[in-house]
Amino acid sequence: MSSSDGDSIKDIHELATVLSTNELVVGDELLKTLDLVEEDAPFKLSSWLFSRWHNISHIDEDSIATRRSVYDNPEMAQLYWPKQEYENLHRFDPNSRWTYKEERSLVRKIDWKIMAWAALSFSALNLDRNNLSQANTDNFLPDLNLTSDDFNWGNSIFRLAFLCAELPSQLVSKRLGPDRWIPAQMVLWSIVTSCQFWLTGRTTFFLTRALLGFIQGGFIPDLILYLSYFYTKNELPVRLALFWMSSNLCSIVGSFIAFGVLRMRGVLGRAGWRWLFLVEGLITLSIGVATFFRMPPSPTQSRTWFRPKGWFTEREEIIMVTRILRDDPTKGDMHNREGLTLKRLWTAVCDYDLWPLYILGLMFGIPGAPPGTYLTLSLRNLGFSTFTTNLLTIPSTVAGIITMFAITMVSELLNERTFVAMNENLWILPFLIALFCLPENPNQWIYFGLASGLLSYPYTHPIQVGWCSRNAGAVASRTVNASLYNMFVQATSVISAQIYRADDAPRYRRGNLTLIIICGFNVVVLYPATKAYYMWRNRQRDRIWNKMSLAEQKEYLATTTDVGNRRLDFRFAH
Repeated sequence: MSSSDGDSIKDIHELATVLSTNELVVGDELLKTLDLVEEDAPFKLSSWLFSRWHNISHIDEDSIATRRSVYDNPEMAQLYWPKQEYENLHRFDPNSRWTYKEERSLVRKIDWKIMAWAALSFSALNLDRNNLSQANTDNFLPDLNLTSDDFNWGNSIFRLAFLCAELPSQLVSKRLGPDRWIPAQMVLWSIVTSCQFWLTGRTTFFLTRALLGFIQGGFIPDLILYLSYFYTKNELPVRLALFWMSSNLCSIVGSFIAFGVLRMRGVLGRAGWRWLFLVEGLITLSIGVATFFRMPPSPTQSRTWFRPKGWFTEREEIIMVTRILRDDPTKGDMHNREGLTLKRLWTAVCDYDLWPLYILGLMFGIPGAPPGTYLTLSLRNLGFSTFTTNLLTIPSTVAGIITMFAITMVSELLNERTFVAMNENLWILPFLIALFCLPENPNQWIYFGLASGLLSYPYTHPIQVGWCSRNAGAVASRTVNASLYNMFVQATSVISAQIYRADDAPRYRRGNLTLIIICGFNVVVLYPATKAYYMWRNRQRDRIWNKMSLAEQKEYLATTTDVGNRRLDFRFAH
């Protein structure tokens, strides 16, 4: 029995007084749950890092780790029971108990079997998505008779195709299952990436950009959906934070690959950038093919013809399924081959309380995007060699990992989202002003220092993704809301790709002035207005809820058809 059992008994009696007097007959059932522990506090990366050893030393590894849930109340359990089509129903046992030792061992196993390969798949996406910047250091544009405006349009076409594919990709993923759709996406985009070896000019450049964007669209929400099958809501955030950090690590690896492969210029009479597309496409193709065999459809479906013993024992499957449903009963509402309905899709689109976050997703990334996209091209124009330029992109990438890590911890420690997320634009603003003030022919190292400082900004996208998920409320709509948010983020690149224009080269003073104005608007108007909106919405809910008597509140909770952030007892995070 855990050290909090005394408090648990008190909580049970308090619960019984809130329930109707008829429910007191279930007292014997409640007594069976005295060995359960209370739900964990929301996950905090800072606590995990700096307090983990203290927590471990105070927990008996052999004590019960099973958390309380609605399934401990026989009457409530029937309302939240998984549907018959749920693929893991045969392993769901609300009476099952497990220890901290068992749970930690299982989570470590999931990390190695599921999370590690998912992170590798995400790295494959970033490797193929970002290699155009490295190709630019090897005379990519002159070789194809392209201008910087053509380069901008190529990026815009990629992002437009990417965002247009977001929702269709979600529909396909839910129908086929992410375990099938994710590796299929990887194989398809890897083939297109490799085919860029044979680019001939403007038309083929635009065509491959469109194909890559359309195939890669929706990949990130698909991957997050897949991971949610295995992790609780308090375990998933740290995995997502590591995802975005792995993106920067992948950029570093990509720079070293480019440093070596671009030296192949002249082999078989071909340019180095052609070999870069071919080599990186083949690398991600091999990862994509392997992914077909590395992604089990669900916690209870790891056994297959090429893995007859599976990854998990029956006991581990019972623990996985039961703890996931205890943490979030709505995960049993859909099976992993069930498509989203148009009604559910339309409901998510019409959720106007998330529109402020969609606008943030559209605007926050614009100020830092053009300097990042044009970094390699600008460094080459200032006289740095192809190979030096690829190495000079590494410092800002490393710094970006550090600042992203730091801003995530700050957000958790302060339990604040709006003003912490605003720090990305606050960081960028002074560097944009400095770039705007540079002379026509600046010292190449001064430009490198300022550009690298700007691109070291704390990337707050992971904070805002979690913010959007939190304010969506209903799990069934979170996948769609995440896709909608990501569509607006991709639209950022469509807009930002048209800010640095050829007639403004090489210092892009007009473009930098535009970025300064947008950045200032985000800091002074957009973020404060978003916080004010959610504070106002919460006050509205408080007024209505607090006017209701306890009986009315209880009646509402028992009979309401409102879900997620439509419920009167829901409060928005800000």
